[in-house]
Amino acid sequence: MVDTVCIIEDIYYSKLLPLVYFRPVYDLRCGILTLKEKIQKYYSDIPLSLHCRSYLSDSVKRSNPNVLVNDLPKDIKSCLFINGRVIVDANFRDKVPSDGSDTLYVDGETIIAARVSGPNLDFLRKSMNDVFTISDFSGLLKKEIKVDYISYPWDLIKYNGKQLVSDFNLLVNKNENNIKGKIYEGAILVSKQNIFIGDNAVIKPNVVIDAENGPIYIDSDAKIFSNAVIEGPAYIGKKSTVKIAAKIYENTSIGEVCKVGGEVEDSIIHSYSNKQHDGFLGHAYLGSWVNLGADTNNSDLKNNYGSVKVVINDEQIDSGSMFVGLTMGDHSKSSINTMFNTGTVVGVSSNVFGSGFPPKYIPSFTWGGSDSLTSYALDRSIDVAKRVMERRHIEFSEIDERIFRKVFDLTKEERRRRGMPN
Repeated sequence: MVDTVCIIEDIYYSKLLPLVYFRPVYDLRCGILTLKEKIQKYYSDIPLSLHCRSYLSDSVKRSNPNVLVNDLPKDIKSCLFINGRVIVDANFRDKVPSDGSDTLYVDGETIIAARVSGPNLDFLRKSMNDVFTISDFSGLLKKEIKVDYISYPWDLIKYNGKQLVSDFNLLVNKNENNIKGKIYEGAILVSKQNIFIGDNAVIKPNVVIDAENGPIYIDSDAKIFSNAVIEGPAYIGKKSTVKIAAKIYENTSIGEVCKVGGEVEDSIIHSYSNKQHDGFLGHAYLGSWVNLGADTNNSDLKNNYGSVKVVINDEQIDSGSMFVGLTMGDHSKSSINTMFNTGTVVGVSSNVFGSGFPPKYIPSFTWGGSDSLTSYALDRSIDVAKRVMERRHIEFSEIDERIFRKVFDLTKEERRRRGMPN
């Protein structure tokens, strides 16, 4: 068995922007758990190390204080590197054994994993401060395998329903009492065997939790207000709130400390984000610290039912999917009555407002809407982020400010190309 598992970022992280400007790819949520948390669950018997882009390293160290970041233990003789974009499941260890000769596992030009020891491991130690490419593993025996992994933001949505079921089965022992918290009289739980309700969660009267078509996991301290309907598979995170008469349809994941109302389907809301009011959110991924104003709506289907084209990292990509909604980066916001067209991408720390459809690609640190867009002043965006996070009793530290300033610099060119001042 290898001495350690190291979760890595490869060069294709950029296809997941803007969602990964403020986090490594493996901290994206898909199902109940993040991609990293899945690996931790399935490799709980092997010590873990983490690799990320250098400007994120202090943030990753803060979140993982007992884990080596961009380094490997000095005394190890072997390591299993796993691409952080991979969705590890119960079958992964059969496809990528923890012991054996040095081998690179790939799907075409995509690194899946690499089992490395001896001189090969000594060489790779020197690559830990940059994103990995397939050439870093040249000379290893190469083996093609098929596993699920994330290439673009819409892949997270594509796999979310399947992962909600998989994560539920991983986390829940159906032989135990899984209905905890406070369940008010009049609440309706359909297919109780497929429902988990955590400690101190509150389910108000006339709530319908319908797990007939898939499991529903309501985490500890969550609150579901009256007349809300949740259809499985779905996840409601710790300390999150589902508002009165909300409609949460299948394949939806809502992370911790979110407030969600209106209509949501086939979407992921990462954490600490609000969509409190009426309005539709579908086939969407919202980062952290996002706020959607009342009656914000997104389209997730073109009128001609065609494949949706999406701009990722300033390049137009054909998603190959009929359904793609809004992708919105951390700390971005929309005003009341905002409308987002099919496949719209909004960068980090942007403010979108005004009538009509805004552009389908809104760069990071942008202010405006359909009439005009301009740059959002960096110091002003930092001040707002501080106020927002302080309301949730979370410090906006020097680490966070350095990341803001770095990402502002990284995104200057895409604003300049659209005539915005920097």
